[in-house]
Amino acid sequence: MGRNAHRAGGASWADLRVFLEVARSGKAMAAAQALGLDHTTVGRRVRALEQALGVVLFDKSRARGYELTADGERLLGHAESMASAADALREEALAGTRGLRGQVRIGTTEGFGNFFLAPQLAGFQRRYPELRIDLLPVPRFVSLSKREADLAVTIEHPKGGPYVKAKLSDYQLRLFATREYLDAHPPIEGVEDLRRHAFVGYVDELLFSTELLYMSRIAPAERVVFRSTSIIAQFTAALQGCALAVLPCFLAAQDPRLLPVLEREVVVQKTFWIYCHEDQRRVRRVQAIWDHLRHAAAQNQAFLRGETRRMTLV
Repeated sequence: MGRNAHRAGGASWADLRVFLEVARSGKAMAAAQALGLDHTTVGRRVRALEQALGVVLFDKSRARGYELTADGERLLGHAESMASAADALREEALAGTRGLRGQVRIGTTEGFGNFFLAPQLAGFQRRYPELRIDLLPVPRFVSLSKREADLAVTIEHPKGGPYVKAKLSDYQLRLFATREYLDAHPPIEGVEDLRRHAFVGYVDELLFSTELLYMSRIAPAERVVFRSTSIIAQFTAALQGCALAVLPCFLAAQDPRLLPVLEREVVVQKTFWIYCHEDQRRVRRVQAIWDHLRHAAAQNQAFLRGETRRMTLV
């Protein structure tokens, strides 16, 4: 076979793997740690790939790290397809002798990731001890195109792109307060009474999604006295009895001190979507987690709608 057996079009697969890791992390040092290489080796492999292809793949600077050029963006799609295909073939070959193994990284919203996906995925991982799961519950979108994650759960309906997508579940948000807050403030008998109360909410100008712009329909902006980009911070602030808060029911269910207020009048319904790159959908471990999360959501419709405070682990 010879030393060029694993080369295609002048580019070696080893160099392409380094390219993929640098493109995903944006840093030579981070890529080196992930691959178990020296960072100087990473830089040398990137230069070798650029020379083999006759293009510049990255704009490099100390401040910004490695940023993909237009040529680098084009190569990224091809390299990701090759990596996913190789992964799927490897898993298929091992399927008869082993369970799920390898790594799956999941990007999702902060509250749902911490209070629903984390417990559902922990039990799943125990059944497959060779599987490593990275859960990224952050108050922003995780980019699948940059391979920040293999799978994403989001509140925005994915539009366009080479993705496989499906509705995961509807969920509801309602108005909550502690007994201490309710006892210390004027009674709330209807929506019009809310104008006399304080609220916890988002910093609207820093929202990562327009799907979170629901407070204006419930309370005047001047009544939102505590704002945060974090839904968990809003949940924690509401527990201190400082204000009312509109929270996902699955989050408010974590603490019995939070009581529903005007639960029939103030209801916000949203949807979680699950999606991944079409190449990743063929990878057995990604498919297994996809199926597990859809099953978990289906078994917890009442919990996600706020009809029960008890979550079912599957």
